[in-house]
Amino acid sequence: MFLVVERPDATRVWRPDWPCPVRHVLLQQRRGSGDPTLRLAAPGERGPHWRASRTPEGPVTLAIESRDQAGEVRASAWGPGADWALEQLPDLLGADDDWSGFEARHPVVMEARRRYPHVRLGRTARPFEALVPTIIEQKVTGKEAFAGFRALVLKYGDPAPGPGPTGLHLPPVPAVVASIPSWAWLGLHIDPARSRAVVTVARHADAFERLVPHPSCSDLISTSKLDRAVRSLPGLGVWTSAEVRARTLGDPDAVSFGDYHVAKDVGWALLGREIDDRELAELLEPWRPHRGRVPLLLGTAGLRRPRRGHRASLRGHFPSV
Repeated sequence: MFLVVERPDATRVWRPDWPCPVRHVLLQQRRGSGDPTLRLAAPGERGPHWRASRTPEGPVTLAIESRDQAGEVRASAWGPGADWALEQLPDLLGADDDWSGFEARHPVVMEARRRYPHVRLGRTARPFEALVPTIIEQKVTGKEAFAGFRALVLKYGDPAPGPGPTGLHLPPVPAVVASIPSWAWLGLHIDPARSRAVVTVARHADAFERLVPHPSCSDLISTSKLDRAVRSLPGLGVWTSAEVRARTLGDPDAVSFGDYHVAKDVGWALLGREIDDRELAELLEPWRPHRGRVPLLLGTAGLRRPRRGHRASLRGHFPSV
């Protein structure tokens, strides 16, 4: 049931032209189950899903509910950024993610695509909000990274506007991030290498935001410019750029080379063995400019290598999204 106790500043009813898996698309933006900027309803529930963000027009809280039988997505928004966020809602949920030209090419990919035909890449058009948690995730375990990001948001962010769930927070603004002293980062369990990179990005936040036009923010020029800008800063490389482009622009060709799991999981699913980044690049090359869709589909289908023990047989029945 869609319960709201405080009148929203703006609302929108959007009717996507495909069965939009709202929770699954929003899940692409979540940084661990304890992410204080994104609270998703349990799998199988239609919502509301809550998201706190800072738009070019100010902070916003979004409550998003999927009404599948009516073919509708209903959203309410609170805060100065309400109108901007509601205008951007279709992009956030993958409305402009164009799969034309994608060919499955491999029976496992073909089966994943057949079972999950409605998978889309969403895009936020907010590069700074993607950069900070991505840098925090560099070269550490997911558990450590998610804890660091959560601590940063709760200590230096602000409570989200409106009637969202307890603990829903806005990410900190760039000026605040840039002013955090080095010793305070250690208290967040974020080491100097990562904290320096985050502070550097915060000092260039305005330049990053200008690279992403709105609403047509997925063109190749924007993608290549954002890629070059990210990799031009010390400590940021191919992996960071891919993670940021995927979330910010919905870049279908973004592949997280250098990730601990991606090459191994894709190799296991398609070749029956783990591979390295060099082999991954060769394996995915025929899918260019849709290389990123292959790991997306395999992940959606749950096709990941066993974390311990021998390789399991490829499953004929995939779990539901």
